[in-house]
Amino acid sequence: MKQVLIDIAKSLVENPDEVVVNERQDGEYLHLELSVAPDDMGRVIGKQGKIAKSIRTVMKAVAAKNNVKVMVDII
Repeated sequence: MKQVLIDIAKSLVENPDEVVVNERQDGEYLHLELSVAPDDMGRVIGKQGKIAKSIRTVMKAVAAKNNVKVMVDII
């Protein structure tokens, strides 16, 4: 699942080399922390957070298919 998030983020940003995803398990949730270059933050969040919400929706669909609960944090 980490690779799916990396691929999505890299397709959105201008500096794909600076995309970093850290994952940690917290109880029953898998937390994915997405970090991008400061200049690309707006591209990942989008107007009124629409792109961020879409990323989270896609990741929840992937997680449901794998019987995992996931939370995506953009930092």
